[in-house]
Amino acid sequence: MQGSGMYQEVILDHYRNPRRWGRLSPVTISHTGANSSCGDELTFDLRLAEDSETIDEVAFTGEGCAISIASASLLAEELPGMTLSKVRDLDRKDALDLLGIEPTPMRIPCAVLAEKVVQDGVESYEDDE
Repeated sequence: MQGSGMYQEVILDHYRNPRRWGRLSPVTISHTGANSSCGDELTFDLRLAEDSETIDEVAFTGEGCAISIASASLLAEELPGMTLSKVRDLDRKDALDLLGIEPTPMRIPCAVLAEKVVQDGVESYEDDE
């Protein structure tokens, strides 16, 4: 795959030096999710702006493989300024586009875990509202 070396470097950089790593306080939405097939687990904290629709601040923590941590780091950089409705509209292609590679079928759950955790957290938040 052309350019895959560059993307592998980006993935390794985000795995070794995840962006927005940590926890938020106060937090509007906090959600943890796991990939049961491999044990990867991520927790995302979101703080919403005063409009209660726009993501103002993001942090995450977790344990997992290079693909899941890099995917979470890349997504965490994209989320500030995004609306909850846009988060709901994200799909698998969006997660894979952030990574810049097409992972093997066994690694796709790792690549989309962060997106799923954030979407599940938004859904829980909206159900409670």
